Amino acid sequence: MIIDCHGHYTTAPPAHQSWRDVQTAAINDSGVSVPPYADITDDAIRESLETNQLRLLHERGADLTLFSPRASAMGHHIGDAGTSMTWTRACNDLIYRACELYPLNFAPVCQLPQSPGTSMAASIAELERCVNELGFVGCNVNPDPSGGHWTSSPLTDRYWYSLYETMVELGVPAMVHVSSSCNANFHATGAHYINADTTAFMQFIQGDLFADFPDLKIIIPHGGGAVPYHWGRYRGLADMLKKPLLSTHIMNNVYFDTCVYHQPGIDLLVDVIEHKNILFGSEMVGAVRGIDPETGFYFDDTKRYIDALAISDESKQNIFENNVRRVFPRLNDRLIAQGR
Repeated sequence: MIIDCHGHYTTAPPAHQSWRDVQTAAINDSGVSVPPYADITDDAIRESLETNQLRLLHERGADLTLFSPRASAMGHHIGDAGTSMTWTRACNDLIYRACELYPLNFAPVCQLPQSPGTSMAASIAELERCVNELGFVGCNVNPDPSGGHWTSSPLTDRYWYSLYETMVELGVPAMVHVSSSCNANFHATGAHYINADTTAFMQFIQGDLFADFPDLKIIIPHGGGAVPYHWGRYRGLADMLKKPLLSTHIMNNVYFDTCVYHQPGIDLLVDVIEHKNILFGSEMVGAVRGIDPETGFYFDDTKRYIDALAISDESKQNIFENNVRRVFPRLNDRLIAQGR
């Protein structure tokens, strides 16, 4: 079985974003009235998936995608806590509907209403709702709700601990994933995403988070940002900071996905990072959607990069399936219940 750990609903029916546009406009214009959330039919959801993600799953030979709301649209910096909660619930409910229509092809992962400067209470409540009531198997955590200005505490700060406690209690991992950038210095997908991945890893080195939460599981997407390429730097920094070896300090809890869009990058990832810490992911119909002129294939068709690796079939099976099932125990339970 081939499980893609990193998918977003980037092709949601247009009415979803149209409603968000009205909600956003109303923040600064009291004359704008926000109507009830859009009336999106099941047929509209089916069309949006069958012509996009579901079609590509079949064409590229994968079986199931962990599916979450469009990351760049989380927009935690927009409006206040109420704005964020309303939008988050709408996004998560739409993900639930999509996954219910195609339960063999999609499993739900939620966003959280992380309005800047607020406590974790709302995020915990939404996580509990999604997991306990809707059957979600994971969540996305934004380390920078400010949208590129980095006003939040580091991920190792006790500010986050109540959320981590809930994640461990529920048995769900988190993918560290920022949203859009409102800082002109940082292109969202080309800079802000990769900066956040790399920053999160360095924060984990500096802290002792996993001594406090030995069962916490975190996925750093986009191949770990710059980390695998600079693995020696991070091993050296850990040594200078008098931290344990990365293998025990971090890598029992942190995983990288394979959203790396060329063969040499994947080759480097599997050469540097232990295969037990790598999860198959594509983020297809996401940040990089075009065809690579050097290969003639889509950049985000990442399965073919894994297929081409000079590693054992066992390692490939772990990357494609076993590691994901281990990191997402609720997904594993879901698949077992489906007879898979």
